[in-house]
Amino acid sequence: MTEVVLVEDDKVFRENLGDLLDAEPDLECTRRFGSIEEIRAATLERAPGVILLDIQLPGMLGSEGVRELARRFPDAAILMLTVYDSEARVFEALCNGARGYLLKKMAPARLIEAVRAAHEGGAPMSPEVARHVIRALQPAAGPAAMLTPQEKRLLTFLADGYSYQNTAAQLGISINTIRNHVRNVYDKLHVHTKSEAVAKALKLGLLR
Repeated sequence: MTEVVLVEDDKVFRENLGDLLDAEPDLECTRRFGSIEEIRAATLERAPGVILLDIQLPGMLGSEGVRELARRFPDAAILMLTVYDSEARVFEALCNGARGYLLKKMAPARLIEAVRAAHEGGAPMSPEVARHVIRALQPAAGPAAMLTPQEKRLLTFLADGYSYQNTAAQLGISINTIRNHVRNVYDKLHVHTKSEAVAKALKLGLLR
């Protein structure tokens, strides 16, 4: 019997998913929590085999709590279960110790299969998330996708909290040129926001 611990703040979703898992003959999901703080305070009779962890939790975020749970339960497979599939969140969760990353909209049968796969040593991901991971590896594959020195300088200023206007002043170029550079950076890194661009550049070692 595989013990599955569920950490999810949406009570209805938590109970429905918990009951679904608990109905499986080889899974048990009787320990359900609404936050990292709740599971931190709980005394578990036995270590879980799998932890399903939501990212957007009250108090400590699930993406931050992964490290703590991974230290406390080193043998547990931690799966992020969330509505978010942005690259920044994917890499944050995986770098903090998550085994896999599943979207809440996935079919229940596939989610149960993913739980079993994680317990057996796999690293299940929703297809949307897997595409993010594949794209993340592509920019470093060829010189055409690499950032120019000017684009790296731009990202460095943005990472330090500079506005577009202040960055333009630092680089001695117009704010329209800054916007053009930003669009090029987004295209090369396959991202859509400044935070994702900075996180991706740091992950790829493009910023020092």
